[in-house]
Amino acid sequence: MSTYRAAQVTAPNGTFEIVERETPEPGPGHVRIAVEACGICHSDSMFVGGGLPGITFPEVPGHEIAGHVEALGEGAREYGWQIGDRVTVGWFGGSCGHCRACREGDFIVCPNLRTPGWTYDGGFGEKVVAPMDALARIPDGLSASDAGPMACAGVTTYNGLRRSSARPGDLVAVLGLGGLGHLGVQYAAAMGYETVAVARGAEKEEFAKRLGAHHYVDSTATDVGEALQSLGGARVVLATAGNSAAIAATAGGLGHRGELVVIGADAEPLGLSPVQLLMKGLIVRGHPSGTAQDVQDTLEFSALHGIKPMTETVPLDDVDAAYRKMMDGRARFRMVITNT
Repeated sequence: MSTYRAAQVTAPNGTFEIVERETPEPGPGHVRIAVEACGICHSDSMFVGGGLPGITFPEVPGHEIAGHVEALGEGAREYGWQIGDRVTVGWFGGSCGHCRACREGDFIVCPNLRTPGWTYDGGFGEKVVAPMDALARIPDGLSASDAGPMACAGVTTYNGLRRSSARPGDLVAVLGLGGLGHLGVQYAAAMGYETVAVARGAEKEEFAKRLGAHHYVDSTATDVGEALQSLGGARVVLATAGNSAAIAATAGGLGHRGELVVIGADAEPLGLSPVQLLMKGLIVRGHPSGTAQDVQDTLEFSALHGIKPMTETVPLDDVDAAYRKMMDGRARFRMVITNT
């Protein structure tokens, strides 16, 4: 019997343990992936904590998966997948294909969305079985440890910008310089926007400029709205920080018909007034991740422009320490588990 190693928790917010599991065979429409790297996302805490409907224990999280196909289920070859293909699987881990959202082609908001670590075992291990519609190809210019975080953090920021109302030359602000924001600044600059980085502390200005920002706003030293208005008013604010008060503070910096694109998660209300929205015709939009094709577009754009996440890699045996480091804020950007 063939086995593989996986990291699991057996109770909500439990400690990770490495266990041996029987190697699964992919069913029809699925492939088995040899996991080379898997990023640790803050959203994993919802799975580890059992805070989402349908979560069962033992729980194997991980939805920033990168590796290669090592076994094909029925139908996979007919759809162009071959053993050895380098692939990622992100937050979008498959859709039902028959709900109204899917029938309209809006697969990422499928109410029956499948997500690794939630609806099936995730990538905190050496192998994972995933449906074909979740797969995105990794271009040669990206390593597995770079590609994994792009399947969630990367596609969310990239898609949030490219589906916004901003056009090259427009003033675009990125709130936050963490795991999402440091990618958002790079994408915004590469897309031709006049890019403003907004973060806490004067010491981050040099870093923001190295990422490609044309301007920097220290939110601890100045009113963010006033600072953005002094630059002409933002066409779009990409809010990557998971802080409702910080997100709401940027709304005053939007120009007329400006758009606040929210991708940072926080359970607290935003605190925007209808008057703020009405007087300038502002738009507030939540943007969820992206489909497998969106992930592939993100990877290809990233490889073309030399955009990569900033990561710290650790072996699977150190997963518990790496997860705690990410969750308590000691990790500046992305922790990535590797099996190579």
